[in-house]
Amino acid sequence: MSKQLYPCIWFDGKAQEAADLYTRLFAHGKINADNGMVVDFEICGQRIIGLNGGPMFKVNPAISFFIKHADRNRIQTIWDALAEGGTVLMALNEYPWSAYYGWIQDRYGVSWQVMLEPAIMGDEQFTPSMLFTNDVLGKAEEAVDFYTSIFEGSSKNMVVYYPEGDPLAGKLMYGECTIGASRFIAMEGPGDHNYIFNEGVSIVVNCDSQTEIDFYWDRLLANGGTESMCGWLKDQYGVSWQVVPSQLPQLMADPVKGQRVVEAFMKMKKFDLDALLKI
Repeated sequence: MSKQLYPCIWFDGKAQEAADLYTRLFAHGKINADNGMVVDFEICGQRIIGLNGGPMFKVNPAISFFIKHADRNRIQTIWDALAEGGTVLMALNEYPWSAYYGWIQDRYGVSWQVMLEPAIMGDEQFTPSMLFTNDVLGKAEEAVDFYTSIFEGSSKNMVVYYPEGDPLAGKLMYGECTIGASRFIAMEGPGDHNYIFNEGVSIVVNCDSQTEIDFYWDRLLANGGTESMCGWLKDQYGVSWQVVPSQLPQLMADPVKGQRVVEAFMKMKKFDLDALLKI
Protein backbone atom coordinates (compact mmCIF):
# COMPACT_ATOMS: atom_id res chain seq x y z
CA MET A 1 0.00 0.00 0.00
CA SER A 2 1.26 3.49 -0.87
CA LYS A 3 2.29 5.65 2.06
CA GLN A 4 0.53 8.96 2.66
CA LEU A 5 3.36 11.33 3.57
CA TYR A 6 2.75 14.68 5.22
CA PRO A 7 4.78 17.73 6.25
CA CYS A 8 5.65 18.78 9.79
CA ILE A 9 6.27 22.52 10.26
CA TRP A 10 8.48 23.69 13.13
CA PHE A 11 7.16 26.75 15.00
CA ASP A 12 8.43 28.78 17.90
CA GLY A 13 5.24 28.70 19.97
CA LYS A 14 2.95 29.80 17.11
CA ALA A 15 1.69 26.44 15.83
CA GLN A 16 -1.87 26.92 17.09
CA GLU A 17 -2.09 30.47 15.73
CA ALA A 18 -0.74 29.41 12.33
CA ALA A 19 -3.04 26.37 12.14
CA ASP A 20 -6.02 28.60 12.91
CA LEU A 21 -5.10 30.93 10.04
CA TYR A 22 -4.50 28.14 7.55
CA THR A 23 -7.66 26.18 8.39
CA ARG A 24 -9.77 29.34 8.02
CA LEU A 25 -8.07 30.42 4.79
CA PHE A 26 -7.83 27.21 2.78
CA ALA A 27 -10.46 24.76 1.58
CA HIS A 28 -11.54 21.90 3.85
CA GLY A 29 -9.55 23.25 6.78
CA LYS A 30 -9.97 21.54 10.13
CA ILE A 31 -7.98 20.92 13.30
CA ASN A 32 -7.93 17.23 14.24
CA ALA A 33 -6.00 17.35 17.53
CA ASP A 34 -4.03 19.79 19.67
CA ASN A 35 -2.05 18.79 22.77
CA GLY A 36 -0.22 22.09 23.18
CA MET A 37 3.01 20.78 21.69
CA VAL A 38 1.62 19.37 18.45
CA VAL A 39 -1.28 20.56 16.31
CA ASP A 40 -2.62 18.04 13.80
CA PHE A 41 -4.64 19.81 11.10
CA GLU A 42 -5.77 19.55 7.48
CA ILE A 43 -6.07 21.93 4.55
CA CYS A 44 -7.06 21.07 0.97
CA GLY A 45 -7.30 17.40 2.00
CA GLN A 46 -3.64 17.38 3.15
CA ARG A 47 -2.65 16.50 6.70
CA ILE A 48 -0.06 18.79 8.32
CA ILE A 49 1.61 18.73 11.72
CA GLY A 50 2.49 21.98 13.46
CA LEU A 51 5.19 21.45 16.10
CA ASN A 52 5.93 23.96 18.85
CA GLY A 53 9.62 23.09 18.93
CA GLY A 54 11.04 26.43 20.12
CA PRO A 55 13.66 28.67 18.49
CA MET A 56 16.14 25.94 17.52
CA PHE A 57 15.10 25.69 13.85
CA LYS A 58 13.45 28.17 11.52
CA VAL A 59 11.38 27.46 8.43
CA ASN A 60 12.92 28.72 5.19
CA PRO A 61 11.99 28.70 1.47
CA ALA A 62 13.91 25.47 0.70
CA ILE A 63 10.58 23.72 1.26
CA SER A 64 7.55 25.78 0.34
CA PHE A 65 3.92 24.98 -0.33
CA PHE A 66 2.43 25.45 -3.80
CA ILE A 67 -1.19 26.58 -3.93
CA LYS A 68 -2.79 26.37 -7.37
CA HIS A 69 -6.29 27.49 -8.29
CA ALA A 70 -8.19 28.30 -11.49
CA ASP A 71 -9.80 31.47 -10.13
CA ARG A 72 -7.74 34.67 -10.14
CA ASN A 73 -9.84 36.24 -7.38
CA ARG A 74 -9.29 33.23 -5.12
CA ILE A 75 -5.53 33.47 -5.72
CA GLN A 76 -5.68 37.15 -4.77
CA THR A 77 -7.64 36.40 -1.58
CA ILE A 78 -5.11 33.78 -0.49
CA TRP A 79 -2.18 36.05 -1.31
CA ASP A 80 -3.63 38.98 0.63
CA ALA A 81 -4.14 36.84 3.75
CA LEU A 82 -0.62 35.39 3.62
CA ALA A 83 0.92 38.79 2.87
CA GLU A 84 -0.36 40.35 6.11
CA GLY A 85 2.79 40.63 8.21
CA GLY A 86 4.72 38.53 5.68
CA THR A 87 7.61 39.07 3.25
CA VAL A 88 7.24 39.04 -0.53
CA LEU A 89 9.89 36.89 -2.25
CA MET A 90 8.45 37.27 -5.77
CA ALA A 91 5.64 39.74 -6.39
CA LEU A 92 2.24 38.46 -7.46
CA ASN A 93 2.36 39.18 -11.15
CA GLU A 94 2.48 37.75 -14.67
CA TYR A 95 5.51 35.56 -15.45
CA PRO A 96 6.50 33.41 -18.44
CA TRP A 97 5.29 30.27 -16.63
CA SER A 98 2.05 31.69 -15.25
CA ALA A 99 -0.41 34.51 -15.88
CA TYR A 100 -0.57 35.12 -12.11
CA TYR A 101 2.08 33.85 -9.70
CA GLY A 102 3.78 34.96 -6.51
CA TRP A 103 6.06 33.63 -3.77
CA ILE A 104 5.70 34.81 -0.19
CA GLN A 105 6.83 34.04 3.36
CA ASP A 106 3.93 34.51 5.74
CA ARG A 107 4.15 36.05 9.22
CA TYR A 108 5.32 32.68 10.63
CA GLY A 109 8.13 32.27 8.11
CA VAL A 110 6.33 29.58 6.11
CA SER A 111 6.81 29.93 2.33
CA TRP A 112 3.96 29.73 -0.15
CA GLN A 113 3.94 29.82 -3.94
CA VAL A 114 0.52 30.76 -5.26
CA MET A 115 -0.28 30.29 -8.93
CA LEU A 116 -3.20 30.63 -11.28
CA GLU A 117 -3.69 27.24 -12.94
CA PRO A 118 -6.73 26.95 -15.26
CA ALA A 119 -6.55 23.14 -15.24
CA ILE A 120 -7.36 22.92 -11.52
CA MET A 121 -10.93 21.78 -10.96
CA GLY A 122 -12.79 22.81 -7.82
CA ASP A 123 -10.89 23.93 -4.73
CA GLU A 124 -7.26 24.97 -4.56
CA GLN A 125 -4.55 22.32 -4.77
CA PHE A 126 -1.81 22.05 -2.11
CA THR A 127 1.61 20.56 -2.94
CA PRO A 128 4.90 20.67 -0.98
CA SER A 129 7.80 21.89 -3.12
CA MET A 130 11.52 21.22 -2.60
CA LEU A 131 14.09 23.70 -3.91
CA PHE A 132 17.61 22.30 -4.38
CA THR A 133 20.21 25.00 -3.73
CA ASN A 134 23.88 25.46 -2.86
CA ASP A 135 25.62 22.09 -2.29
CA VAL A 136 22.69 20.08 -3.69
CA LEU A 137 22.08 22.31 -6.73
CA GLY A 138 21.71 20.10 -9.78
CA LYS A 139 20.53 17.08 -7.81
CA ALA A 140 16.76 17.58 -7.90
CA GLU A 141 15.98 14.82 -10.39
CA GLU A 142 18.45 12.47 -8.70
CA ALA A 143 16.61 13.07 -5.43
CA VAL A 144 13.21 12.47 -7.06
CA ASP A 145 14.50 9.17 -8.48
CA PHE A 146 15.81 8.26 -5.02
CA TYR A 147 12.51 8.99 -3.26
CA THR A 148 10.33 7.30 -5.88
CA SER A 149 12.50 4.16 -5.66
CA ILE A 150 11.78 3.88 -1.92
CA PHE A 151 8.02 4.37 -1.68
CA GLU A 152 5.58 1.98 -3.34
CA GLY A 153 3.18 3.57 -5.81
CA SER A 154 5.51 6.48 -6.64
CA SER A 155 5.82 8.06 -10.09
CA LYS A 156 7.42 10.94 -11.98
CA ASN A 157 4.50 12.83 -13.47
CA MET A 158 6.01 15.88 -15.17
CA VAL A 159 9.56 17.00 -15.93
CA VAL A 160 10.77 20.25 -17.47
CA TYR A 161 14.52 20.58 -18.04
CA TYR A 162 16.75 23.62 -18.37
CA PRO A 163 17.40 24.26 -22.09
CA GLU A 164 20.69 24.01 -23.95
CA GLY A 165 22.95 26.97 -23.32
CA ASP A 166 21.84 27.36 -19.71
CA PRO A 167 24.47 26.58 -17.02
CA LEU A 168 22.03 23.95 -15.70
CA ALA A 169 21.21 22.53 -19.15
CA GLY A 170 19.64 19.10 -18.83
CA LYS A 171 18.88 19.54 -15.12
CA LEU A 172 15.38 19.63 -13.68
CA MET A 173 13.89 23.10 -13.90
CA TYR A 174 10.49 21.95 -12.60
CA GLY A 175 9.17 18.50 -11.82
CA GLU A 176 6.00 17.05 -10.36
CA CYS A 177 6.01 13.60 -8.82
CA THR A 178 4.05 11.31 -6.55
CA ILE A 179 6.02 9.89 -3.62
CA GLY A 180 4.02 7.11 -2.04
CA ALA A 181 0.49 8.48 -2.23
CA SER A 182 1.48 12.15 -1.91
CA ARG A 183 2.18 14.85 -4.51
CA PHE A 184 5.47 16.75 -4.45
CA ILE A 185 7.23 19.34 -6.61
CA ALA A 186 11.02 19.54 -7.08
CA MET A 187 13.00 22.41 -8.58
CA GLU A 188 16.59 23.52 -8.92
CA GLY A 189 17.45 26.81 -7.21
CA PRO A 190 20.31 28.51 -9.10
CA GLY A 191 21.64 31.80 -7.84
CA ASP A 192 22.63 33.09 -4.45
CA HIS A 193 20.46 31.55 -1.71
CA ASN A 194 21.17 31.88 1.99
CA TYR A 195 19.17 28.80 2.93
CA ILE A 196 19.26 25.02 2.57
CA PHE A 197 17.00 22.18 3.67
CA ASN A 198 16.66 21.98 7.44
CA GLU A 199 14.38 20.71 10.20
CA GLY A 200 12.02 23.67 9.77
CA VAL A 201 9.93 21.50 7.47
CA SER A 202 10.27 17.73 7.69
CA ILE A 203 8.38 14.89 5.99
CA VAL A 204 6.62 12.37 8.21
CA VAL A 205 6.42 8.66 7.43
CA ASN A 206 3.97 6.78 9.65
CA CYS A 207 4.88 3.11 10.07
CA ASP A 208 2.64 0.29 11.33
CA SER A 209 5.41 -2.11 12.36
CA GLN A 210 9.08 -2.30 13.30
CA THR A 211 9.73 -3.87 9.92
CA GLU A 212 8.40 -0.75 8.22
CA ILE A 213 10.38 1.52 10.55
CA ASP A 214 13.59 -0.38 9.78
CA PHE A 215 12.91 -0.34 6.03
CA TYR A 216 12.27 3.38 5.61
CA TRP A 217 14.94 4.38 8.14
CA ASP A 218 17.63 2.39 6.37
CA ARG A 219 16.57 3.42 2.85
CA LEU A 220 16.36 7.13 3.61
CA LEU A 221 19.76 7.06 5.35
CA ALA A 222 21.45 5.37 2.39
CA ASN A 223 24.35 7.07 0.58
CA GLY A 224 25.31 9.49 3.31
CA GLY A 225 22.24 10.38 5.36
CA THR A 226 22.59 11.22 9.06
CA GLU A 227 20.65 10.00 12.10
CA SER A 228 19.17 12.34 14.66
CA MET A 229 17.00 11.68 17.72
CA CYS A 230 13.36 10.67 18.22
CA GLY A 231 12.90 9.19 14.75
CA TRP A 232 14.38 12.17 12.88
CA LEU A 233 16.98 11.83 10.13
CA LYS A 234 18.43 13.77 7.24
CA ASP A 235 18.81 12.09 3.89
CA GLN A 236 21.81 12.53 1.61
CA TYR A 237 20.33 15.77 0.21
CA GLY A 238 19.73 17.32 3.64
CA VAL A 239 15.94 16.86 3.62
CA SER A 240 14.61 16.05 7.09
CA TRP A 241 12.34 13.06 7.66
CA GLN A 242 10.51 11.64 10.65
CA VAL A 243 10.06 7.87 10.62
CA VAL A 244 7.57 7.24 13.41
CA PRO A 245 5.23 4.49 14.62
CA SER A 246 1.58 5.11 13.75
CA GLN A 247 0.77 3.91 17.28
CA LEU A 248 2.73 6.75 18.91
CA PRO A 249 -0.17 9.19 19.53
CA GLN A 250 -2.16 6.49 21.33
CA LEU A 251 0.85 5.43 23.39
CA MET A 252 1.59 9.02 24.40
CA ALA A 253 -2.05 9.62 25.32
CA ASP A 254 -2.16 6.67 27.75
CA PRO A 255 -2.81 8.27 31.18
CA VAL A 256 -0.66 5.65 32.96
CA LYS A 257 2.17 4.95 30.51
CA GLY A 258 2.25 8.09 28.35
CA GLN A 259 5.00 9.94 30.21
CA ARG A 260 7.20 6.86 30.36
CA VAL A 261 6.72 6.37 26.62
CA VAL A 262 7.91 9.93 25.96
CA GLU A 263 10.91 9.51 28.26
CA ALA A 264 11.83 6.27 26.47
CA PHE A 265 11.68 7.52 22.89
CA MET A 266 13.51 10.75 23.75
CA LYS A 267 16.58 8.53 24.22
CA MET A 268 16.09 6.71 20.89
CA LYS A 269 17.41 7.55 17.45
CA LYS A 270 15.45 5.04 15.38
CA PHE A 271 12.19 4.12 17.09
CA ASP A 272 12.10 0.76 18.86
CA LEU A 273 8.39 0.01 18.68
CA ASP A 274 8.60 -3.24 20.59
CA ALA A 275 10.29 -1.49 23.51
CA LEU A 276 7.59 1.19 23.58
CA LEU A 277 4.78 -1.35 23.47
CA LYS A 278 6.26 -3.18 26.46
CA ILE A 279 6.29 -0.13 28.72
